[in-house]
Amino acid sequence: MTITTQLINFAHRGASAYCPENTMAAFIKGLALGATGIETDVQRTRDGRLVLIHDESLARTAGLNQFVKDTDYDDVARLDAGSWFNPDFAEEQVPLLEQLLELVKDTDIIVNLELKNGVFLYEGMEQQVIDTVRTYGLTDRVIISSFNHYSLALCKQLAPEIRTGILYVEGLYEPWAYAKTLQASALHASKHAVLPEWVEEAAVNGIAYHPWTVNETAEMVSLAEAGVAGIITDYPDRLALVLQSRGA
Repeated sequence: MTITTQLINFAHRGASAYCPENTMAAFIKGLALGATGIETDVQRTRDGRLVLIHDESLARTAGLNQFVKDTDYDDVARLDAGSWFNPDFAEEQVPLLEQLLELVKDTDIIVNLELKNGVFLYEGMEQQVIDTVRTYGLTDRVIISSFNHYSLALCKQLAPEIRTGILYVEGLYEPWAYAKTLQASALHASKHAVLPEWVEEAAVNGIAYHPWTVNETAEMVSLAEAGVAGIITDYPDRLALVLQSRGA
């Protein structure tokens, strides 16, 4: 297959190879490096605010050994979410979902929101995320993904117009057929669970592949040649160069 520049270049947690993950600095850097999509993670604070952070705990990236769900947003907002990566990022905070949507609302950037509701279910999170996306008029540019496939099914019931992506690691038999049972648009598979013949079969069935986390140039080229519709990477600049050199 021919690589085209239509392939979505998703910056994984922003440009997380260069900036602290899931911070505004990482999102802005990702766009500067050529990303055409942003991938991020959504959790919810004790007082009901939607924040962008991967781990259920604040310990690793924000220095507080406490779950997001047990912490009010004002306390989360006071934390340093950048110094763990580099002291130059000491001013970075755990952002709100609204901050990212505000950043991209006047662009054509695709936003992949991963709901982190596998460990803690965050009752009502699906509707809250959907309402926020609708407020910003971004239903056509958001993909909701999760390892919690019950949650994805609920999202489609609540918002048929918003695309969903099934996150999984490996071993899903005929995932394009499974995706149809959830009315999902995409397969967000580990890069190890993607073969060219599967990508082709999925495309025939109207299902896109968006593999993660692809950081080596050779892997980017191979997956793009296989026909995937998007690639999730910590290095959006590397993927931009691949697309530019082979597809334009």
